[in-house]
Amino acid sequence: MVIKEVANLWKENKKQFVKTSTFSVYCLLLNNHIIPFFGEKEEFVESDVQDYVMKALEEGLSEKTVKDIVVVIKMIQKYGNKQKLMNLNPIDIVYPRTSEKKELKVMSKDNQKALLTYAEENFSFKNLGLIICLCTGMRIGELCALKWCDIDMDEGLIKVRHTVQRIYHVDGEKRYTEVLVDKPKTKESNRDIPMSGELTKRIRPLMKVVNSDFFILSNDVKPIEPRTYRNYYKATIKKLGIPYLKFHGLRHSFATRCIEAKNSVKTVSVILGHSNITTTLNLYVHPNNAEKKKCIEKMLKDIL
Repeated sequence: MVIKEVANLWKENKKQFVKTSTFSVYCLLLNNHIIPFFGEKEEFVESDVQDYVMKALEEGLSEKTVKDIVVVIKMIQKYGNKQKLMNLNPIDIVYPRTSEKKELKVMSKDNQKALLTYAEENFSFKNLGLIICLCTGMRIGELCALKWCDIDMDEGLIKVRHTVQRIYHVDGEKRYTEVLVDKPKTKESNRDIPMSGELTKRIRPLMKVVNSDFFILSNDVKPIEPRTYRNYYKATIKKLGIPYLKFHGLRHSFATRCIEAKNSVKTVSVILGHSNITTTLNLYVHPNNAEKKKCIEKMLKDIL
């Protein structure tokens, strides 16, 4: 058997064990990357995979996507070997070192305030979404999936239980996408986020008149998908003269402000729904020069 045949058997086997969204990602990686490059070969060889990795990175594919591809390659190989269809060759990939660390982009406090003020003074359900995001750090998919029934006014909590995403389907020669409301990928993403007093004050009157089964951003039975809401956000900050920042930057801004306010990193991690505190530490906890100097001075004071 050639790799594309083994890969298709693996795909059908995997389908019964993973979420629809995860299966969709596997299909994309197979059809766009793995099968076109390796499909007619009989087995994966480390040198071939290493060559592919370097070529893909040079052509601009992100390192995360390339690493995801390698993970799928190893899963296919392991499945093929278990079914006695393919050799289990060792694959240990080396990635080029990057000396430059990507800077985390966040919105300035002034621009954050300007966006919040605009959203508060120009009520719409889409603008309410911006306020919720700025006050909770929710991901865009989680925000689009939020229903009025997910808000517990008695406890003052927003219950994050779903996410919206557009997923990719392959059905023979037919390929299409659909918007899917699904559970979050990790158990940590299922979380309760306390509402601030100001946010509670804005939402309470609405709870008396809205349909609890409607999605908040659309105030309708159908959700707004992330791509559409992302475009609305981009148009809004452009109108306000705020420098371009990806929507995910609002989440980064929320987290950064929480850390700057000297809040517990563990608490911030739980609010964000990170799978572990290390993610939060690596992303947001970066001592500035004044803090580093204070650390050194304190150490020297103890020994001199």
